[in-house]
Amino acid sequence: MSFDLHTKETAPKNSQPLLDNSVKSFGMIPNLHAVMAEAPAALEAYQNLHTLFQQTSFDAEELTVVWQTINIEHECHYCVPAHTAIAHSMKVDPAIIDALRNKTDLPTEKLQILRRTTLALVKNRGRLSPSEIQTFKEVGYKNQQLLEIVLGLAQKVMSNYTNHLADTPLDEPFKKFA
Repeated sequence: MSFDLHTKETAPKNSQPLLDNSVKSFGMIPNLHAVMAEAPAALEAYQNLHTLFQQTSFDAEELTVVWQTINIEHECHYCVPAHTAIAHSMKVDPAIIDALRNKTDLPTEKLQILRRTTLALVKNRGRLSPSEIQTFKEVGYKNQQLLEIVLGLAQKVMSNYTNHLADTPLDEPFKKFA
C-alpha cells in the first residue's frame, strides 16, 4: 500500500500547523507524522496522546518500558528504532534500552513487572488476572498507572498500525538504531 510522505506544502491544510508542532518537538517532520498528515484528525490525536503520555506519573525509564514493550510486541520496524533514539535523548540507561530490545531481564523488579503487565495488557486485550494486578500493585504501582499504560497503548496502536499499513521509511536519525 502506498502512502505519501507529506511536507508542510503537500499536507492537507489542517495538518500544516500540526507538522509545525512536529518540527518544534523533533527538529524535523518524522516520517510517521508525514504519513499521518494525510488524516489531520489522526495526526492531531497521535500528537496529543504522545504529549499526554509524557505527562503521566511515569519517569523516562518507565515511559520507555511501556513504549518499547508495545513496539516490540507489535514488531514495529519504525517505532523500535525511533524510541531507541528517543530513550537515548531522554538519558535512559543503555542497559534498559538493550534489555528491552533483546527481551532480557531489566535491572529492577519494578521495571520487569511494568514490562510484564504492559505485555499482558497487549496480549490479553486489556484483561489482567487478579494475581497480575496484585503483583503490579505490590511493587508500588496503582490503578492510575494501569490506566496510564492504556493511554500509552492507545498511542502505540496508532503509530504501530500506521507504520504497518504505510511501511513508513525510517528517518535518517533513527537508522543507526535499526
